[in-house]
Amino acid sequence: MRLVDALQYRLPVAGLVSILHRASGMLMFFLLPFIVWLFDASLTSEISYSRFVSVFTAGVGFVPGWFMKLIALALIWAYLHHFIAGVRHLWMDATHAVGLEFGRQSALMTMYASILLTLALGIKLFFF
Repeated sequence: MRLVDALQYRLPVAGLVSILHRASGMLMFFLLPFIVWLFDASLTSEISYSRFVSVFTAGVGFVPGWFMKLIALALIWAYLHHFIAGVRHLWMDATHAVGLEFGRQSALMTMYASILLTLALGIKLFFF
């Protein structure tokens, strides 16, 4: 199969959610050192917490603060999407709800919920 053929294929919403579930899991795995640093810097002491806050306002080194917030927002999306999609898969496994219509509707709800929650937390992150 050629790449051009693969790019023209229309993936159903449930397939897209499944791929994003895997991608969000990989993103969380690769950002795990950042997550550990966030946790450590926020809880160690008041001085480390003030450095933690300054990274998101002034940046660190040549990386500006807005970029660090963008990384944190990507992590927020990855966690929310992975959690919601995981609950969706658990629900389908527990109730044997594997019909096409339920799969499409639950995939759309997963996408909407993860995007809306990410937007809400992103507004909080960037503007408050």
